[in-house]
Order: sequence, then C-alpha cells, then structure tokens
Amino acid sequence: MNDQALRLGTRRSKLAMAQSGHVAEAVRQVTGRPVELVEITTYGDVSREQLAQIGGTGVFVSALRDALLSGEIDFAVHSLKDLPTAQPAELTLAAIPVREDPRDALIARDGLTFEELPDGARVGTGSPRRMAQLNAWARSLGRRIETVPIRGNIDTRIGYVEKGELDAVVLAAAGLNRIGRIGEATELLSPDAVLPAPGQGALAVECAATNEHLATRLAELDDPVTRAAVTAERSLLAALEAGCSAPVGALADLQDGDRAVTELRLRGVVGTTDGSALVQLSTTGHVPTSRDDVSVPATMGRELAAEMLAKGAAGLMGERAL
Repeated sequence: MNDQALRLGTRRSKLAMAQSGHVAEAVRQVTGRPVELVEITTYGDVSREQLAQIGGTGVFVSALRDALLSGEIDFAVHSLKDLPTAQPAELTLAAIPVREDPRDALIARDGLTFEELPDGARVGTGSPRRMAQLNAWARSLGRRIETVPIRGNIDTRIGYVEKGELDAVVLAAAGLNRIGRIGEATELLSPDAVLPAPGQGALAVECAATNEHLATRLAELDDPVTRAAVTAERSLLAALEAGCSAPVGALADLQDGDRAVTELRLRGVVGTTDGSALVQLSTTGHVPTSRDDVSVPATMGRELAAEMLAKGAAGLMGERAL
C-alpha cells in the first residue's frame, strides 16, 4: 500500500486552510494515505485592488492550477465560486463535496437585521452582485443604503463593523461556518431577497486528468445533488458570458429542500449595482440520477440565461466579458 503523503494545494488564508483541512481529513479516510497541506500564494491574495478591477475570475485559482500542472501538488481545493466556468482539459473536477450553506450573511452593528438598518446605512461588500441586490432591497423598503467596496479576510471585514467604520458587512455564510464564526451573523439573508454567487458554499477538488487513480478515489467525496446544482448555476453564468465578478446571482436547490424530491429549481438574477434595475427569473428541471449526467442542469442554466438576456440582462451587466 502506498503510504506516501498526498500534497494538497491550498491558499494561505485562514478560511482556505480550514476548508482544505476538512477535505484533507476526508481524503485520508478514503485513501488511507497521509495528506499534507502545501500553501500557495495567489495573485488574488497579494493584490489590494478590487476583484472586479483585476478580473475576478481565476485570480485565486491560477497559481494552484500551475502547481497542479507542474506536479508540485497532487490535488487542490478551491472555493467553487472562484473557478472560471471553462474547465481546462488537463485538469479534472474530481469531487464537489456536499455544499455548505449557500446564503449570504449580514453582520451588522447592534444586532440589526437588514430591514432594521437606518436610511443611508453604510454596508461593506466587494461584490457587485451583492451591491445590486442589497440596493434593490433597500429601494423596495423606500430606503437608501451606501454600498462600500471592501477587500480583505473575514477578520478585516468584520473589523470594519466592530470599529464603527461601517454599519454592516455581508459575507458568505459558508465561510463563517467553516471557521466557526457564524454566531456573529445578525441575519442569514434569504435567497428570496439576495441570491448567492453561482457555486457559493461549494468546494471543488481538482487534480490532473492523467492521475486517474487519484481522481477515482477523490470522486468518493462527490455529492451528485451538489454537482447538479452548481452545474446549473455555472452554466447560467457561462451562458451570460459573465465572470465571477459580474453582478450575477444564481441558486439551484431542491424543491422543498428534500433530497427525495427529483425537481431542481434554478433562480437567476442580474442587476445594475445601484439596484435600479434587476432581471430575475427561475426555472425547474429534473435532478440527474448519476453524477456524470449533467446535461439536464447544464441545459437549464443555458435556457434560463437566454430568457434573461431576452429580458435585457446584458445591458445591466455593463461590459460583458468577451
């Protein structure tokens, strides 16, 4: 039996290390081999520019993929929402484990919910998707908020609220869950109000396509329902020709949240960052019976994107990525 350690490539952030640690333990269980974390710095980690300015798509991924292709690491763990929608032929998404909570979380001063924030409240987020939907929500309440672009790790972002510089920040609930800080959220935002980023809350375990033995073992961590859901969401994003920094939200979930149910609902939204215009539509389709049959969710995503484009979505995204 091969007891040589498998090298897992991960970003250096506290959140990435926590995510990768969970996957490492699961891989140890299925392979019987030790797993060591190899910390890799990505461009997205060192740049201080806003993600929308540096391209968003792939800025946290390229260095990990380069390390995979060079043989420096055996497999990598990514936040799925950071992955470009086009998959390189040399690499395979061996596993997409069970998804964490996909929702966004509000951390506000004085325990406030979003609807309790005062008029003119300053809300921090680096995401055009969140800006669009939060501004639209505030408008629907007859109020106005100021969305403030922020970067940095979870500690940095929460610190803006703790120091009184911002009234609230919005973060992914999954990240807060993974580092044990979900208790600091003052509200989990319903997808009826704010749709998450495509793939939010899900992880991607990637290895070289030529390493078939490892890919087969890693596939034991795959969750077919999560794979179907994120395939639908990412297909929508790809068909809109939008990168992960575009103001696009999407969520595919089981009707009633029941895994015995075979109906998948896909919701999508595109909006201007000031929230003055949103295109929001949904569709339903059947959950595939095997992980290899992703044609149904992929088609759902493309068809919903076509409907959204027909309703003017392209004009709301600003310059579409070419």
